Amino acid sequence: MKFITIFSSHFLATLFTLSIVNATEWSYEDQQRWGGIQDHNQHEVPHIYPYAVCGIGQHQSPVDLATSHTSKKLNNLKFRYYADKPDFFNTGHAVQVNLSNDYQGELLVGKEAYPLIQLHFHEPSEHVIGTKTFPAELHFVHVRDDGKIAVLGVLLETGKDNSVFQTILENTPHQEGELKQNSNVWLSITNLLPEKRDEYYTLAGSLTTPPCSEGVDWYVLTDTIEISETQLAQLKSFFSGNARLKQELNNRAIAKKK
Repeated sequence: MKFITIFSSHFLATLFTLSIVNATEWSYEDQQRWGGIQDHNQHEVPHIYPYAVCGIGQHQSPVDLATSHTSKKLNNLKFRYYADKPDFFNTGHAVQVNLSNDYQGELLVGKEAYPLIQLHFHEPSEHVIGTKTFPAELHFVHVRDDGKIAVLGVLLETGKDNSVFQTILENTPHQEGELKQNSNVWLSITNLLPEKRDEYYTLAGSLTTPPCSEGVDWYVLTDTIEISETQLAQLKSFFSGNARLKQELNNRAIAKKK
């Protein structure tokens, strides 16, 4: 689409967010049927099925990471995540933080830079490792000007309090669809990353919510961060069970950087 090369990644992210909020309703309870949900404002195939890829896609996320194999050829990840005064958004499906329009933070994969647009939480984790499901998962969503998306996943364990996570909980509106703008609250984004960040899983995947678009590069750090049991309960007070079930690999390979 031609407009991708014209507008900024933040503009694209805004369009992306609005499209999800205003699109045909869906819920995690009926996720097995996402692909068959119909948009009754449309009358022709494929437009009548806006989430068809959720059902027929072959590179869907999340997945079980247990079958990964170690590769020494993978790019290093570098995190240029700066402090920001973001907006706090209750999407109706997740607790989300939208970075400011002039935010300069980015993820570097080798020499490729991906601007950080927003981050959000799932409870429990979407990615699993064998039989292990984590209490929650954090997704950092990066969108380039050409529309290319990279998502960084961080798995959450219960332990000590996380002060940055607490700030997010305290500023997120409880009303679904409500956006808290101009909060004047500084958020240290790097404090939502584990201390060890050089090991990760990676594979080609998709968005984990409708429309489940594919072509997303996934990077899931092997090390976790901690939140307290009390904070996990607070997260559940917003949304509980907002996690997509694991999807088939369909011959995809999961690589692991060590």
